[in-house]
This record gives sequence, structure tokens and C-alpha cells, in this order.
Amino acid sequence: MSKTDTHDLIDACVPLATGGPLHALRRRRDKVVAASQGSVDAIFDPDLPGLGLAERFAAAEAVARLGGGEALAAHYRERRDACAPPADRTRLDAAVAYACTLARRPLDGTRAALLALPAAGLSTPDVVTLAQLIGLVAYQVRVVAGLRAMAGLDAAPAAASAADDTVFVHPANLPAPGEPVRANGFTSEPLGWKAWLPVLDVAQASEHQLAVLKASHPTATTSDYYLTLGWQPRILEERSAAFNAIMYAPGGLSRAERELASTVVSRVNGCVYCAAVHALRFEQLARRNDVIVQVFEDPERAGTQARERAIVRASIALTRGPGTFDASALREVRAAGLDALEILDLVHAIAIFAWANRLMLNLGEPVFP
Repeated sequence: MSKTDTHDLIDACVPLATGGPLHALRRRRDKVVAASQGSVDAIFDPDLPGLGLAERFAAAEAVARLGGGEALAAHYRERRDACAPPADRTRLDAAVAYACTLARRPLDGTRAALLALPAAGLSTPDVVTLAQLIGLVAYQVRVVAGLRAMAGLDAAPAAASAADDTVFVHPANLPAPGEPVRANGFTSEPLGWKAWLPVLDVAQASEHQLAVLKASHPTATTSDYYLTLGWQPRILEERSAAFNAIMYAPGGLSRAERELASTVVSRVNGCVYCAAVHALRFEQLARRNDVIVQVFEDPERAGTQARERAIVRASIALTRGPGTFDASALREVRAAGLDALEILDLVHAIAIFAWANRLMLNLGEPVFP
């Protein structure tokens, strides 16, 4: 049995019995399981220099608690309490305050809020560790909530059959093919991104940093985003593995539907950059943009047919309220025809953008053409 199977934090917090149906289903996405736990191991490695364990566990406890993840919060609280308190509380207080801001509403994580961390004594690698930690725990909270909801799904009353209320979007209200969708400050056009922290100097990067950058993305060595995250290469490596396993795994939920869920989460969280990237990917995969227009204009009413509406509504519910997300929130996607693996893929896609949005929104800003 692998280390992931015997020491898996998400399994423990649901909890999932080894060999049970949901435990077995989760292992069908074994790369997601391994990278999720690998991220925990990297971020909370006692040998990671800089941000102390007490500071890390305190920030994690705050994110889990504010997200309604009681079991996760208890786990991180126990580990925080086992650590010697830092002699200087300035860094601790700054880290926890920033974690609370991003846990509640990532759009409030402004440049001024970020730069308060270096002012409190955190180095750039420390800030990157903290940002990745906050994203990881926001992700964990939603995966645990989604799995718990799935565990109760068989006992939940089936959703009532709805009349066919397909939403028609008149072609006259859509951008012409090849033209970007623009509404409410969101767009599907390609955007740039500018870091608010000093980025890694490739000429000074270690062999490990260079290897992880090159494996992460073809343009990583010239991208502010990757050159920011590259300050902590092991964490970036695990996070990239989780992202790729969630978004590109074969079978299960279609690639286009994963991109739709990602776009909805980004729209709800206010992440213009992520919404642009994944709206465009949806359009490229689905060869249409009607639902993207709806998501940008009013996500609450988006979806051109029942399956899309179910995906959109579940994405909104798990993004906004993981602490109250339960089996009833998944009845509609089950009634719309999603099987167990597709629902798991949906939960993962929603959760990974709780992480992605908190990096893109809070470490820099989009650059429009």
C-alpha cells in the first residue's frame, strides 16, 4: 500500500473507509490523490526554510475554519498547538490576517494586502509558500465537502424532473466567430499577467527550479506567474501535477465541461485572468460561446440546457459555500445524467480553481491588450 493510501489527509477528513466504494472511486483519479497529498507534504515539510510550522499551521487552520471545513480545521489546529509559538508574533499575525482575507473573499486580496506581508518580515519565498498554502487548503475544503456530498447522494431524494426549459441565446446576441466575449469586466480574449512580487531570475535559478519551470509550462521561464511560483519549486511541482491530473485526465467529465466549471468558479470569485483563459478553452473545445456569454452576464441563470445548468449551479454552490454543501447540492447533476466519476471530476475542477484563483488574484494582476 502506498504512502498516499495510508496517510491521506483528504481521506481522513471525509472520512473514507479504505476499500469502500468512494475510496475506490477516488483511486480512479490516483494522480490527483497523489499530488493532493504531495502538496500537503511539500507545504508542511518541517525542513522547508522560511515560514515557520506554527505560522503555516495557524494560517491553514484559519482557511479551513472559515471555509466550514471542521475536520480539516481540527487537524491543522492540533498541529498548530503542538508547535512552539513564534517569539515574534508580527509575522504570524500578518500571515493569519492575510489567510483570513483570502478565505473569505479572494477578490479582497489586493496588492496592498499582499505587500503588507514583506513589510511584516516575510521574504518573497515565504509569501509564495503562504499563497500556495491558502490555495491548497481552499481546495482541500471543497474536495472534502464534495466527497461528503457524494457519500450521501444515494440517500438523498432524487431531483424532480424539470420541464425542458432550454435557454435559447439568439445569434444576434453573440459575438461573431473569433470575436471575444466581453461583459461585466470579463473577457475571453488572451490576457497577460503581471506579478506584484519580485520574480525569480532565471539566470540565478537552481537546477531544480529550472527543471520544474520547464516541466510546468512551455513559456514558464518567461512568465511572471511561473517565475513567482518558482521560488518554491517543490510546491509548484506538486501543484502543477494536481492541476494537470484534474483538467486533462481521460474519461469522466468532458474537457469542455471541466473548462465550463472552471470559468464559472473564476467568474464567481472575480478572477478575470482565469475566466479569460478557460472561457476561451471552452469555446475552442465546444465550438460555441453561448453559455460563456451567459456566465459572464449572470452566472446564476447560465446554462443552455439542463446538464449545463446543473454543472453551473453546483460550481457556484461549492465555490460560495463549501461548509453547507451537501448531497442536495448534487441531486441536480445526478438527475442531469452525470455518473459518479463525472461528479468527482466536477468536484475536482471546482476545487482546483479555488486554488488557482487565489494565486492569480492575489499575487499579481491581469494585463489587457
